[in-house]
Amino acid sequence: MIYLDYAAATPLSEKALKAMLPYFSEEFFNPSAAYLPAVHVRRAYEKAKDDIAHVIGAKGADLVITSGATESINLAFSIISTNSDAEVLISATEHPAVLENAKRAGNYQVIEVNQYGRVDLEDFKAKLTPKTQFVSICLVSSELGTIQPISDLARIINEERQRRAFAGETMPLYFHTDASQGLGLIEVKLNRLGVDLLTLNAAKVYGPKGIGALYVGRNVKLRPLAVGGGQEMGLRSGTENVPATIAFATAITEAEKHLNSERKRLQELKCKFRNSLSDLPNIRFLGKEKVQLASFLPISLPGLDAERLIYALEDKEVYLSTGAACAASKGIKSPTLVAIGLSDSEISGSLRITMGEGTDEAAIEAANQAIHEVVEAELSRLAK
Repeated sequence: MIYLDYAAATPLSEKALKAMLPYFSEEFFNPSAAYLPAVHVRRAYEKAKDDIAHVIGAKGADLVITSGATESINLAFSIISTNSDAEVLISATEHPAVLENAKRAGNYQVIEVNQYGRVDLEDFKAKLTPKTQFVSICLVSSELGTIQPISDLARIINEERQRRAFAGETMPLYFHTDASQGLGLIEVKLNRLGVDLLTLNAAKVYGPKGIGALYVGRNVKLRPLAVGGGQEMGLRSGTENVPATIAFATAITEAEKHLNSERKRLQELKCKFRNSLSDLPNIRFLGKEKVQLASFLPISLPGLDAERLIYALEDKEVYLSTGAACAASKGIKSPTLVAIGLSDSEISGSLRITMGEGTDEAAIEAANQAIHEVVEAELSRLAK
């Protein structure tokens, strides 16, 4: 099997699995209980939160553990007031969890992106009005791997805050980023990003599925999505998922240790893979390498049906996708690919190749051969 869809899901690392197993059996106690074994579990849970937070330059007390990135994003959007005048800004390359929350908020605008999927700062400035209350822009696009200029956007937001304070305006302004795709391949540090809220996802960094986190700045007041026992600062009631949190901490810590070496390794593989695919007819490489995650190699083969290519590759045990898994599974046209100006033919022929820890030279050589074979077969079929 050759797996090239790491942006959709990463396998659970052996260290993360080993770390979490005792908390299903021997250390199964409810961390809210008062007796000593449960207190030990509570301490392990709190240490895991501290370890996760340390990676982004925060403290465990600043994190709300969630069931994943989608819940984290929903919780972040709870900051939006019921004031009908409040506006939301998102980019044109956001995950459906952000887009759907913006739609639910009602009054939102979409910031334009350039041909590489990078946010247009001038358009952002133009659409940032005195009524804007919430901005949500992903750190890395889940379809193109484009790294957004979050710190530049934060600077513009701070200038707007200062203007409001000087003018005596009371509308608050908050900045959220979904950093799920960037973990383990670029530094995700709060002091550099300058955001108020930040989403993390274990499933993208060799941790278990169904666990994520939201960093909440000290000046931020959210509304709980569910109430109950008051866990997680009252923002996420329910018995804590101790095993998954322990595994998340282990996985993200390991990824951080090897960030630079893994990024370099994947960049070299990407260069070789890109060169080997460059002779495919009419191929177009999407995004811009200088501002693209090392693991991403999205391509377009205009005139071909990517779905047919996916199934043909699956027969050869090569697994990749046509874009973000959420959109691809519904058969809808990707808003991200529309936003960067691709034609219908280019969109229908788009493939998202993403690499990870299990990708090596042998894998990309075999994948290259398989891709060439299925493309040649499809071109021959169309020529008849």
